[in-house]
Amino acid sequence: MKKNLRWVICGLLFFATTVNYVDRQVLGLLKPTLEKDLGWQESDYGWIVFAFQGAYAIMMPIAGRIIDWLGTRLGYTLAVIVWSLASMSHSLARTPMQFGFARFGLGIGEAANFPAAIRTVADWFPRRERAFATGIFNSGSNIGAIVAPILVPLVAAAMGWRACFLVTGGLDLIWLAVWLAFYRKPSEHKMLSKEEYAIIQSDQEDERPRNVSFSVLIKQKAAWAFLLGKFLTDPVWWFYLFWVPGFLNKQYHLDLTHLGPPLIVIYLAADIGSIGGGWLSSFFVKLGWDLTRARKTSMLICALAVTPVMGIMFTGGNLWLTVALLSFATAAHQGWSANLYTLTSDTFPRPAVGSVVGFGGMGGAIAGMLVAPAVGYWLDFSHSAYGPLFIIAGIMYLIALSVIHLLLPKLEQVEI
Repeated sequence: MKKNLRWVICGLLFFATTVNYVDRQVLGLLKPTLEKDLGWQESDYGWIVFAFQGAYAIMMPIAGRIIDWLGTRLGYTLAVIVWSLASMSHSLARTPMQFGFARFGLGIGEAANFPAAIRTVADWFPRRERAFATGIFNSGSNIGAIVAPILVPLVAAAMGWRACFLVTGGLDLIWLAVWLAFYRKPSEHKMLSKEEYAIIQSDQEDERPRNVSFSVLIKQKAAWAFLLGKFLTDPVWWFYLFWVPGFLNKQYHLDLTHLGPPLIVIYLAADIGSIGGGWLSSFFVKLGWDLTRARKTSMLICALAVTPVMGIMFTGGNLWLTVALLSFATAAHQGWSANLYTLTSDTFPRPAVGSVVGFGGMGGAIAGMLVAPAVGYWLDFSHSAYGPLFIIAGIMYLIALSVIHLLLPKLEQVEI
């Protein structure tokens, strides 16, 4: 019997999120190469990102319902199969439209990752540990963004850019084999000790499995607080993920082989921020703070830490000062995100968590879908003037926190 099996499960979620973000990051890294080889404009790339975000937005609420219906083991399995095949299909694309179709399929599959992971955390962790566990698995998004700039240039140099999509898509299938062999619900896992099961259940709400109507969920202010938080801040993260490699290429003339070190620093900082943000609110809870004070104080700290990114265009052409500002911003976003996701399990019963995460994720994806073409057209029109985009990115978290506090002044379980 393992004494800390729940943390092994958290490790599986971490690696799933890692391969998920490796697949997302490949196209952004190859953007300068593809612009040269295939003659893309910024607006073409914006519409390709739009396709991914559109699929993500469509599928997010559906994915959440599927996870709540099928359970995380089977639901996660189906999602990984879809996004792995879609990732590999990029290797066959030759036109922006074909890349858009491949990207749409990737969005369909990847939309299930966070609903499934958040639901798994709700099943396997007591409430006092959920923010920290969420921060750990969410840090996989940054590890994926670190692995990709190391792996992609090596594969591209050895086998060409098309092989990058085949190699990274194959990593998903390795994870899937481990998931199917190991994962079970706490009540069914033979390796779970009675002592750890008691810890998991120690502050879980007493509830029976049941379906929760989507029409009931959308009447809850807590669901809308989560959705609007995602709507206002997710596009900033998508901007960092999809456009920063191109920004560094345009502003500092970094090619594929030289993008690695700056991106590794940026996303390593984000990884620290993800774990640190989750740890921070859990630390405040251990000090005796109530959930409302602990979560919102942590989110305020993260929102304030983002604001220096607004000065990124005044770094005097200093690459590593730019990298430092981007590092603070991505770290703060991931700390923010860990706490924002945890709001769903703070306020909703476990059978509804996947659906609420899907609902909010849809809001974030819709915003990202609308922003992506706008960014592309703006950069074409302004000849790559990134400054106003970073100013908007710097203020969105304080706006989002104000909206969340207005809708949800106190964190408490919704009665459904």
